[in-house]
Amino acid sequence: MSQPFDLNDDNAYQRWKERKLASAPTALTDLVVEIGDPRTLTDAEHDAILERCRRTNMAIYIGTSGDDPDKAIPVALGARFGLHRLDHNRGADEDAVTSLTVQTDAAHRDYIPYSNRPIAWHTDGYYNTPEQQIHGLLLHCVQPAETGGENALLDHEIAYILVRDRNPDVIRALMHPGCMTIPANIVDGVELRREETGPVFSIRPDGRLHMRYTDRSRNIAWRDDSSTTAAVSCLKEILHTASPWHLAGRLESGWGLISNNVLHTRTGFTDGRKPRLLYRARYYDRIGGT
Repeated sequence: MSQPFDLNDDNAYQRWKERKLASAPTALTDLVVEIGDPRTLTDAEHDAILERCRRTNMAIYIGTSGDDPDKAIPVALGARFGLHRLDHNRGADEDAVTSLTVQTDAAHRDYIPYSNRPIAWHTDGYYNTPEQQIHGLLLHCVQPAETGGENALLDHEIAYILVRDRNPDVIRALMHPGCMTIPANIVDGVELRREETGPVFSIRPDGRLHMRYTDRSRNIAWRDDSSTTAAVSCLKEILHTASPWHLAGRLESGWGLISNNVLHTRTGFTDGRKPRLLYRARYYDRIGGT
């Protein structure tokens, strides 16, 4: 069977790339679907969101729930797209949905997502075990920041194309099983998370492309060889160079992002009278039908 992500099957790759680029959006508005209550999507709303996720691995919904803090909103919407297996990551609430807001308690204060600082390019859960990779990601905005808090977005399949067309050997290095290591998380002598090593790009059993990546410069170790060094430099340059497929915007109250864990960033922000609050749901599932 032909496989577009097989570096030895250029014909399959070229056919897939042509289809991908022909349908890939180049404006944030192309991702947007206006809906009613996100807890009770109509069939037409569901199909419109799914169509965008099939084309570009993500969609932005604009719902009518406003600043309703009901955590059932992201859970119900995710379930409608086959997202059920939530990741109970450290820092998440008891229901496995994470409240992303500025938190200064001991369990959260050392982690950037719970601060107002910017977050560089990454996919979620890049430190997870191979058995618990994050394939689906949903962000639901209850309250935006007074200023800032914008997200940049890039479909990881587009990133793959930009890298492979520059040099297929870069993809080969980024697919090496020893490419990227996240050291163990040890606090007060207790190991909270073990060291994890794996590739940046990998192929799921269903043939779909998966990416685990962080642009962080601390607490990360890359495979110590010249090909990996060159590959990481190439990937970073592509991520930080504007392209028609780099999209950016900000979620407002009642808005959300549903995705197959695409690359994303967050700018720093300043809270107003009401603190910024987004709910984040991470899934071991990929969006059904994509």
